[in-house]
Amino acid sequence: MSDGYDPDFLGIPLPLPSPARATTQIDYPRFSVLLDEQRRFAAVTAVVIDGARLLDLARTGEWRLDPRVPEESQAGPEAYSRNDLDRGHLVRRRDPGWGATAEARAATEATFFYTNAAPQAAGFNQSKELWLGLEDHVLAYAETTDQRLAVFTAPVLADDDPPYRGIRVPLRFWKIAAWRQDDTPAAAGFVLDQSDLVDTRQGLVVPPLGAFRTFQVPIADIAAEAGVDVGQLVDADTFVRRGLRPVAARELRSTDDIVL
Repeated sequence: MSDGYDPDFLGIPLPLPSPARATTQIDYPRFSVLLDEQRRFAAVTAVVIDGARLLDLARTGEWRLDPRVPEESQAGPEAYSRNDLDRGHLVRRRDPGWGATAEARAATEATFFYTNAAPQAAGFNQSKELWLGLEDHVLAYAETTDQRLAVFTAPVLADDDPPYRGIRVPLRFWKIAAWRQDDTPAAAGFVLDQSDLVDTRQGLVVPPLGAFRTFQVPIADIAAEAGVDVGQLVDADTFVRRGLRPVAARELRSTDDIVL
């Protein structure tokens, strides 16, 4: 079951964002990955979530390489061993886990392919927990309308990302959540910054008690920084109000700070 991201899931056409860099599309159950084989990470991931049919499944699945892609095109276990880097899910494990139990379990286990991972500094704190819970918050908000989401997540693949074990560690991650509001799309964009947590100059150093910083950011700014064409999501941005001065990034310290 590898149907991939469904651009019509919200009842409004919402194509996959298109990166400027060359990518390979890999489809999984209810989500797709656009893999940059040179950087060995995803330039875009896209998943559809049916909040009304989400299941609370026990965690199953093991991290593994995807045999459909050359091994050297994936940042595999060697990037994460014996250090303070986590294999951070881009498409969260539970997001595609909805519908019939067998299908939901297959979908959640598919999130453990290394094509869906990117290195994040280990250790949970308020900011990282907030980042992991953004979809839940937006989904709760969307329950008043359609109970469905499309979520796009990826690292910012910058040319100056620090080198480490044959890869370059992304320092920033972006996320755009989209839902249907009446008959039009609505969307919100976010950035997680781990720049202050990763220092590869002496192998890998993750400072103790460092803070992930999570921001709500204009979607147009995300598209420009990540080099991704997000189409109509720029105009659907709930954070930007027409007629007002340009909106700056807003650091989030709790879900109460999110503008939807």
